[in-house]
Amino acid sequence: MAAAAATQPPPMHFLAGKKIVVAGCGMAGLSFAIALRRLWDGDPASALLPAPELLLLDRDGRRIGPAREGYSLSLNGVDADGGLVACRDLGLLDEMLARAVTGVDADGEGTGFRIWEAAAWRELLRVNAAPYGGLPTSGIRITRRHVRDVLIERVEQTDTIYWHRTCTAAERLPNGMIRVHVSPSSGDSDGEAATAEDCDLLIAADGAHSKIRASFRPGDTLRYAGAVQLGGVGRFPKGLPPPLDRNWGMVLTGEGAACFFSPVDSTGVVWALSRLEPEGARPTPYDRMSATAFAALKDEALTTGRAISEPFASIVRATEQDTSFVLPARDLEPFGHAGDASLRGVVFLGDSNHAVSPFAGNGANMALKDGWDLASRLCAAGSLDEAVAAYDALALPRARQTPKTSHDRIAMGHWTGVRYWGFRVALWFGSWFMWLAGR
Repeated sequence: MAAAAATQPPPMHFLAGKKIVVAGCGMAGLSFAIALRRLWDGDPASALLPAPELLLLDRDGRRIGPAREGYSLSLNGVDADGGLVACRDLGLLDEMLARAVTGVDADGEGTGFRIWEAAAWRELLRVNAAPYGGLPTSGIRITRRHVRDVLIERVEQTDTIYWHRTCTAAERLPNGMIRVHVSPSSGDSDGEAATAEDCDLLIAADGAHSKIRASFRPGDTLRYAGAVQLGGVGRFPKGLPPPLDRNWGMVLTGEGAACFFSPVDSTGVVWALSRLEPEGARPTPYDRMSATAFAALKDEALTTGRAISEPFASIVRATEQDTSFVLPARDLEPFGHAGDASLRGVVFLGDSNHAVSPFAGNGANMALKDGWDLASRLCAAGSLDEAVAAYDALALPRARQTPKTSHDRIAMGHWTGVRYWGFRVALWFGSWFMWLAGR
């Protein structure tokens, strides 16, 4: 009896041998793929079962250009929902820290977020929070390119990513499978025909303008958040001007404009000047390739940000044209999956579910956590419905809080008059209390 029990095969997992299509290989899709392989292979029981088949598709190529991957972003490590926690769980923390632009120096001196006033760049607030759960730092700035590189390199150790493949639509078949329609992206030279892939589970991670979301939730559209950012990367071959050689943060003017700054490497700093605008105030999209449009962008920035002293003007003038942008702030109301029969077998991760504007400062963190949390719940659950309900319970609260925080930042960063000065006083008290607390 004991011998028979020892040779009994493990119970079949509902994903064993099933086909999973991952539509979109940004941070959320790649995080999911890494997490699923790591968790499945690391569990002695599931490792004996047929592993799920992963088909990873992305409309872009492996390189997407400086305008989309040359900027830096925040990976936080202050709570359980931080991107650094996800990186640790994925086994990628050391690689991310090695490529960070800012974080914590060897001497422990924080190089964190700052708020400065415009006239003299005097510090109004510094935030150096305590790291969560034994992490070596509470946060880093890292370029999107480096995050993508680390994730792609890890995925390619186990799976193939099919680049230049656009998932144009999806539908549920009578047998419960999901059919994904795939077309070669524009510029693909192979002359391939459109195809269809049937799968047991579709991970929709195809971004803010998700075509998969349009198939299942056509009424979900991005909402304008009331502000526009214009900026780019200023390049300084001899080194970044202080205080941006060590720190990153926001400059407040009190005149209705604010500017975000962050190093992207040892010679480049991204800047994003923002102001409130009615929707539709810029009917013509910005043309990055136009020298005339680029010159107009810099002129507008110097005029709008005239209250910000040096090195602002020097940074604007040193901006590389291929990194320049004009970006209306938009976000998407997040949604759950549990109990929605129309979404059974489809899970939306990252921006496809809860796109946020740059003011949120949390998009990459949520994307990385989405991937890990979904994979971990799928591996641990006894059914797809159980896994999705558990995932929603983790992902929805943070996704719903983030746009609220973003909208508050948009309002406060552009206050003028009495509101601005009241905010200045609040920042002073906040900085004083942090000093008392030793932070």
